[in-house]
Order: sequence, then structure tokens, then C-alpha cells
Amino acid sequence: MEKFLFSEETWSWLGTAALRIVFIMVLSAVIIKVGKVIIRRIFQVKLKSPIHHSERREKTLLKLLENTLSYVIYFSAILAILAEFKIDVKGLLAGAGVLGLAVGFGAQSLVKDVITGFFIIFEDQFSVGDYVKIGVAEGVVEEIGLRTTKIKSFTGEVHILPNGTISQVVNYSMENSLAIVDVTIPFDVGMDKVERVIEQFLATLPKENDDFIKVPKLIGANDFTQSEVIVRIVAETKPMRHYDCTRTIGIGVKKYLEQQGIDIPYPTLVTKSFANL
Repeated sequence: MEKFLFSEETWSWLGTAALRIVFIMVLSAVIIKVGKVIIRRIFQVKLKSPIHHSERREKTLLKLLENTLSYVIYFSAILAILAEFKIDVKGLLAGAGVLGLAVGFGAQSLVKDVITGFFIIFEDQFSVGDYVKIGVAEGVVEEIGLRTTKIKSFTGEVHILPNGTISQVVNYSMENSLAIVDVTIPFDVGMDKVERVIEQFLATLPKENDDFIKVPKLIGANDFTQSEVIVRIVAETKPMRHYDCTRTIGIGVKKYLEQQGIDIPYPTLVTKSFANL
């Protein structure tokens, strides 16, 4: 043992192995960094091309490819480092293959998670940044992996769901949303004047707020009470922006009418997405 420790060959081998291991680690880090830059450049070119691409899906695939690249390079680096220590990598892989076959029968849920993850991504069921509802989990999709999906609710909780358990998804971000505002107007106020003033206000909204897809539409009388008429305003908005747009319309209509000398009760706000219509 003493001869081995103080042998010149031993220290020469250790020094050479250490240098090779450091080189492997540095080379792996460089390959991963350069690979990620290349992947991002490719996706930037695709997004700038005249052919329309879904930005949501592009971001999801970008992150998935970056993670896959990291896993492959790290795995290759580990095998190279083991080879430096004279470990039979081929025998290790063969043993791992036999062990994997034995474990595979008990890992059917893992296989199901991975297969479901592929279908979620390539069928574009939902993407990173989408607002979705999956079972009891509702919020923004933070990450989609081959095995799990992470959803962050508006209160900060992060739900981690195995992909294999995802059977039904409500995606609120794929289509435009719809904001509905009911305005109550007393009978003693001239309806023609009120509708004309409201339409003047609505025409200014798309210019001031790009959440509105087009000028909101005044539908007209929607319901009646003993002393009032209820008129309805419908606005098409960007996905999941209908909550803010309903408040903008409700507060804006009331203030604008008051400026014109017309006093009304506070409008009733209703919000919907097109999927719910």
C-alpha cells in the first residue's frame, strides 16, 4: 500500500486523470452553453420567418430541448469520467439494461407520464405561460417536462402534476376572452342620449388599451326593472384580460356619463371566455 501511495506512476496517473476529468467537465459546460445558444438562435429565426408559429409552443419546445441537451451531455460526461477510473462502462450499461428491463415492469406509470408529456407538447394542448385548469389545479403553466407539469396559482402555490394523471384540461389562453358589462339606466334619463354617449366612450378604448381586440359593442337593452333599463356592453379581449377590461369599461362608463351630467348606479360586471359561450 505504501509503495502504491508513494509511487511516481500512481501520482502521475492521478494527475493525468484529474486533468482529463477537469477537461471533460469544462468541455461539457461549454457544449451545453453553446448548444443552448444555437437552439435559441434557431427558434428566433423561426419566430421571425413569414410562416406563422405559435409563440407559446415555441417557448415550451425551446425549454424542453435545452433540458434534453443538458441531460444527454451530463450523462455522456459521467460515462467519460467513469472510463478514466478504468470502470467497464460497456459492462455497466449492459447491467443497467438488464436492470432497467426488470424495473420497467414496475415503472409503467413513469412510461405513461413520459408518453403523455410528448402528446401534450406536440398536440399543443397547453404551453408554458398558458392559464389552465387541470383537476383542482388552476393557474399559469410554469414548466412542462416529459414527466411532470408545474402550475402556479395566482396565490403562489405551485402544483406539480405527473403527466400521466392529466386527463382533462381547460385552457383559457388559446382563444380570446369576452367581457360583458351591464349598465343600469333610470327611465327618466333619455335612452338615445345615454347610448350615444356610451358609444363615444367605447370608441376610445382600443386606442388607449391594447387589451381590447376591437371597439366594444353596445348591444342595447338587455333587461328591465320597474324603474330602470339594463343595457349590455360586450367586448372581445386578449386571452385572460377580460377581468381588467371589465373594470376599465365599468369605471370608465360611470365616470364618462357623470362628466356628461348623467348619474347612474355602478355597472354590473360579467366576465367570460369564448370557451364558456
